[in-house]
Amino acid sequence: MKRLTTRVAIVGAGPGGLLLSHLLQLCGVDSIVLERRSRAHVEKRVRAGLLEGGTVDFLREAGLADRLDREGLVHEGFVFRFGARAHRMPFTELTGRTVHMYGQQELVKDLIRARTEAGARLWFDVPDVELRGLETDTPAVRCTVAGEPVEIACDFVAGCDGFHGVSRRSVPPGALTTYERAYPYAWLGVLAQAPPAAEELIYAVHGRGFALHSMRSPAVSRLYLQVAAGESVENWPDERIWKELHTRLDIDGAPELAEGPVLEKSCVALRGFVTEPMSHGRLFLAGDAAHIVPPTAAKGLNLAVADIKVLAAAFREFYETGDRGPLDGYSAACLPGVWQAQEFSDWMSRLLHRPAEGRVFHERLQHARLEAVVHSPAAARNFAENYVGLARERTPARGGRP
Repeated sequence: MKRLTTRVAIVGAGPGGLLLSHLLQLCGVDSIVLERRSRAHVEKRVRAGLLEGGTVDFLREAGLADRLDREGLVHEGFVFRFGARAHRMPFTELTGRTVHMYGQQELVKDLIRARTEAGARLWFDVPDVELRGLETDTPAVRCTVAGEPVEIACDFVAGCDGFHGVSRRSVPPGALTTYERAYPYAWLGVLAQAPPAAEELIYAVHGRGFALHSMRSPAVSRLYLQVAAGESVENWPDERIWKELHTRLDIDGAPELAEGPVLEKSCVALRGFVTEPMSHGRLFLAGDAAHIVPPTAAKGLNLAVADIKVLAAAFREFYETGDRGPLDGYSAACLPGVWQAQEFSDWMSRLLHRPAEGRVFHERLQHARLEAVVHSPAAARNFAENYVGLARERTPARGGRP
């Protein structure tokens, strides 16, 4: 078995793992990144594309935002459509913050290029990853690289391999507490070669269910429909998709939705998930390995970057001074913001989606809440601060569980 050494072994080459590797190199800390999927697969995975202003600022500070600044679409508001009317939410006017629309796969491409140009040890197609000795001072990662068995001795392991990855599953039963919620509906997501019908996002509340009009570029639209939990893509031919999108999104006086070839479509279950703590021994979990939020408020990628910001600073402190305090405080620093994002994502999901039951009563409550958000300055400001990430940034860290 080939034996290698590194300071931090990073499992997962999504945005979190790649960003952590980049930040560690900036402070002189060696890492190895292992990804079980191919590079082509990782670069094509379509995920949420809304980046909060704080996320964009951090990527700029890290020297990773050149293409994002050239090609990202800057938004200063979005539109609610309900009751056959359109209501604009001017979140930049309310908070001073913008958001960028920039596909997660595009950020991943930027990160992979930066890591490759820096000569980083970034390995794809790595199956059979096994974590060992997490509760000792000498953890190790065993895997297969180019058909050859490899053992990587390291100081720490960063689990950035998502909800279904090996990292969290390597923790002994009972060492972590998990909190979960499954929502009674799902999203049918569509990527279409069609120009967006509007320059800003449209959140549409309709009697047939929620719909979202988003975009990836001036020529490519990203569209979502609320569907039943467990719904199959096979039940949604393109003609049915466009018909339902028109029904839920079109209102009198608004630009009509443009149709085009459907490039991709998939059904995504909505769920909330948090693990506490976000570490065990020498293992630190980040991003979807530690928490999942429903996509309604587009917090997933932003939460992953927030985790990595804290984790990278803690590693830097440890290697510069030997102080493990920030690493030991990693969960306490991250979890309040995670739960704040969970709360807002849950609230926004209930605000926008048609319920599975109790429909009439819920519709009246939903309408009252929407009217408050668009007509009350205090409610609008509170909503905007949550939407752009300001509320989460102001959430203080805590020492211990509630």
